[in-house]
Amino acid sequence: MALNNTYEARLVQQETAVGAGVQILLLVLLGSAIGMGPAGWLTGLAFAVATWAVLSRALHRTRPRTFGPANRVTLGRAILVGGVTALVADSFESSPPVTLLIGLTAVALILDGVDGQVARRTGTCTALGARFDMEVDAFLILVLSVYVSTQLGPWVLLIGAMRYAFVAAAKVAPWLNAPLPPSMARKTVAAMQGICLLLAGADLLPYLANLGVALLALGSLVWSFGRDVVWLWRNSRVTPEATVTEREAAPAVSVREAAPAVAALVEEERAEARAAEMRLTVRVGARVEVRAEEMEMLELAVR
Repeated sequence: MALNNTYEARLVQQETAVGAGVQILLLVLLGSAIGMGPAGWLTGLAFAVATWAVLSRALHRTRPRTFGPANRVTLGRAILVGGVTALVADSFESSPPVTLLIGLTAVALILDGVDGQVARRTGTCTALGARFDMEVDAFLILVLSVYVSTQLGPWVLLIGAMRYAFVAAAKVAPWLNAPLPPSMARKTVAAMQGICLLLAGADLLPYLANLGVALLALGSLVWSFGRDVVWLWRNSRVTPEATVTEREAAPAVSVREAAPAVAALVEEERAEARAAEMRLTVRVGARVEVRAEEMEMLELAVR
């Protein structure tokens, strides 16, 4: 059994290594296609190494039997995000290939809805898979916000940084770590971020239109995070207060008031014990009488 578990772990780690290799292959293809500079290469390689290290550590902690088809889709999305990251970093040195950047981003966003469906259909939904998917989404939004900020201004970075600010705030305020109820509005707002940033980054619309799209994304995100923070804050206050209220509302019973009730219970148990003892005595006596009658009949028969 131990050998089997080790073999499964080796297979899982091999899949992450293959993902890192495919990521490097994608960087080679991008570099040969657009002549990517040092910034793009270094950023892409750093992303590949970081993804491999973090994912390998998470898999070592959770020890899944297999990597799973849904995680493979998410890993493919992560590889595309690595390519987008390299192109955005390279855009600070040279003019970015907008078509290639938008194409990779669009495929990554389309696949965002595929890994969840694959997980549900194959029965491989896991906490690791959900977290992996969320982190890939968050990093893609951060990278796109960096790219769009070069066109519309640094304020766009708030879109990509808001999720990480929430995680940092949860370190100081642990009540932010409480689970949230499912919300279609939250999912819709999260999906809107990538689409809006993709549209603004494509630069197909006039400047004011791109500005409006980015503001829509930021406004909806602030509303979504604000609503969740308010719910978490209220829920963190309601639970302790309700517990205290229930304790205060419970009537206090003194020893003197409880003594008669306890004595009655003890007396009732004693009465039941005496009744059981009497029933046992009657049964034993009846059996003895029956046995005596049998002996007398036997003696008569012998005579």
